[in-house]
Amino acid sequence: MPGVDVEMDINILRGIILLVLIFAFLGLWVWAWSKKRKSAFSEASRLPLEEDNGEIPNNVDPTDETRETGQGASHVN
Repeated sequence: MPGVDVEMDINILRGIILLVLIFAFLGLWVWAWSKKRKSAFSEASRLPLEEDNGEIPNNVDPTDETRETGQGASHVN
């Protein structure tokens, strides 16, 4: 615009970069918490538990007293 002298210094550039990063963060946050991503993230959260064949082992030990009684063994080895 004629007659308008806008001097751009480093602080204006820093402010613009800050606004871009804030909007990028908010966009990433909305994307990550969307309902469409829930199943993919749920599946990814189980990856460390999988065996090499792709199955998650059932670690229920029938001799484990804590599962049956809710209390640990009464003796110490």
